[in-house]
Amino acid sequence: MEQIYIVMLVVLGILAITDLVVGVSNDAVNFLNSAIGSKAVSFKTIMIVASLGVLVGALFSSGMMEIARSGIFVPSMFSFNDVMIIFLAVMISDILLLDVFNSMGLPTSTTVSIIFELLGAAVCLAIYKIYTSDDSFDNLSAYINTKKATEIVTSILLSVVLSFTLGSLVQYVSRLIFTFQYEKRVKYIGSVFGGLAITAITFFILIKGLKGVSFISKENYQVIVDNQWMIIGINFLVFTLLSQLLMSVFKVNILKVIIVIGTFALALAFAGNDLVNFIGVPIAAFNSYELFIVSGVSGDSFMMGGLADETIVAPFYFLLFAGFVMVITLWTSKKARSVIDTGVNLSRQGDGVERFSPNILSRFIVRSGIYLGQGINYFLPQSIQLKIDKQFEKPVVVKGKKKKDEPAFDMVRASVNLMVASILISLGTSLKLPLSTTYVTFMVAMGSSFADRAWDRESAVYRVAGVFNVIGGWFVTALVAFASAFIVAYFLKIGEVFAFIALLITLALLLYRSSRRHTKKKKEEEDLLKLKREDIVTINEIISECSDQISRVIGTTNKIYSDVIDNLGLQDLGKLKENKKALKKLEKEVDELKSNVYYFIKNLDETSVEASKFYIMILGYLQDMIQSLGFITQNSHSHVNNNHKQLKFNQIRDLKSVDIELQKLFDDIQIIFDQNSFDKLEGVIKQKAEIHLHVSNLIQKQIERIRTVETSPKNSKLYFALLLESNDLIKATMNLLELFQEFNLHAKSKV
Repeated sequence: MEQIYIVMLVVLGILAITDLVVGVSNDAVNFLNSAIGSKAVSFKTIMIVASLGVLVGALFSSGMMEIARSGIFVPSMFSFNDVMIIFLAVMISDILLLDVFNSMGLPTSTTVSIIFELLGAAVCLAIYKIYTSDDSFDNLSAYINTKKATEIVTSILLSVVLSFTLGSLVQYVSRLIFTFQYEKRVKYIGSVFGGLAITAITFFILIKGLKGVSFISKENYQVIVDNQWMIIGINFLVFTLLSQLLMSVFKVNILKVIIVIGTFALALAFAGNDLVNFIGVPIAAFNSYELFIVSGVSGDSFMMGGLADETIVAPFYFLLFAGFVMVITLWTSKKARSVIDTGVNLSRQGDGVERFSPNILSRFIVRSGIYLGQGINYFLPQSIQLKIDKQFEKPVVVKGKKKKDEPAFDMVRASVNLMVASILISLGTSLKLPLSTTYVTFMVAMGSSFADRAWDRESAVYRVAGVFNVIGGWFVTALVAFASAFIVAYFLKIGEVFAFIALLITLALLLYRSSRRHTKKKKEEEDLLKLKREDIVTINEIISECSDQISRVIGTTNKIYSDVIDNLGLQDLGKLKENKKALKKLEKEVDELKSNVYYFIKNLDETSVEASKFYIMILGYLQDMIQSLGFITQNSHSHVNNNHKQLKFNQIRDLKSVDIELQKLFDDIQIIFDQNSFDKLEGVIKQKAEIHLHVSNLIQKQIERIRTVETSPKNSKLYFALLLESNDLIKATMNLLELFQEFNLHAKSKV
């Protein structure tokens, strides 16, 4: 029987590596967000600093591992076999949960996930033991440490509100002092700001980053805590003088120094304190096995009270290996970039395409904020309003500069993010509140962006909706983590070895599928980015850009139209649903192109401004085409979904004849635009009358059918609708071609 436990340990080791990968992918946003968003230093420098912080923090993290061993459940109430099932259930659930959030690009708390997974698995086995032993359910509290779970839920609510509020307040004051043209003012008051910020960050390293590390005794750590105000005062004086020296003598931008130190500090604390979330459970399993192997008792009989021993430490080589895995993941994980993009996107200063859709709550909050602002302005003197507004005047963006090269926010805000997050996490640790680094860093970033007026009337409703999506995801994490670990633990307890093997196979398949889907999603996003270039300045570039967009839309339209006609004839509801999804994706692509028109026009050079109208009209015709296609797709799906009579064979045949003609037309158009052979457009445009005549004849045939053999009004309604919308689709396409041909000839005449 011991062999199965060895297999479990090996599997837990593999799961630990996997959990490190998915965990770091999610938590990288905590310490990389500010540095990457502000572009204070190069991406390579940011990654090197963060990697050093992660590696150092990992080496000194052994003191936090007791949370996994005895922080949530009472080990003396469970056998060795029970705790191994708990640990397996936790790791399987944690990997799946974090991978889902990473794939969606949403940051979540690894602390909350691991705590509630431990809680869920332990509650499951506790209930099983109580039920099988005819014990009373009133004794459930003897198995579970409910105090820790209560503290975490309280800290979530506290950190969300407190982090946003303080982040807003500190950023508002900082912006009033520095303004957006902060370069001049930094020379005079930058040393004080630097002293304050670096003091806060180093204090964070001392209080949060070094808590429980193996090279500092509890007595020495307590000395630091007891003398923290004296340490703060001395650090402030020293770092203020040092900041002034760096600025005056070495001409160093102190804001860059703050951001680099802050990134290192948060990375160190992340690895030092959050490493338990990824490898704490497998190390606890290893410690359990060490206790079990010398006992000489069976796994079902040996109780694990020894896990509560505070002298147990994590092996140094485990920590070293975990540190290297995290660093490698940091450099290679594409999903980490997705999570970082979400945090940066929600806090960026400029406009752009919004990822999240507004909802009732976000609209209500924004509307209430507008009314509140109008009320404050009513009582605030006009002169003060003007002075405040002047402090928030944004610098003029250099024309022609690529939008993707601009920082999402400036270094003042990045410094505030790191400083406030450091102070809050340090304060929470000193008060013994288990604040989540994810919650604090994210909400501070949201608060500072709100105070910085990044959430204006153009974007506020989308940003607020995004914040609620992320916050909602945090609470869902707790519920899903508890439920999934509960279910997995139950299957492992009942199914034993068979359930163990089945769950591992399922986990591998789900991770493989998730990886494939994420790769496909990223490729689609990259393809879409190619259609949203903002660096176009000349007429020839406009023609080339429009050509690519037209080719893509025509190709997709051709496929969807043909599929809809085929699936309507086959009454295939499932395929028609897929057609609706494909259509929605196409609608989103064109809608994002229209959202980008402002930046497109703004970047054009003076000789190409006349092309603006051409570009807008091209997008208009593309939208007309998609609207006709949408009507065809929606009506076909509704007809089948409502179980109406199938179209007659003659009707399907006639619709297919239109489809064949459109396929040939769209194929020819796509080839022309792919090959830039615009001189062939004339031949395609000449087919316009012929296709319209064909559709008109089919309408006349249906009229005759109604007079003689047609008996279904629903069929006739759908058939006429499909033909009329097909006619509109052809008109929009031909109008687009005629416009493009006219503009292309005009552009050639000017060369």
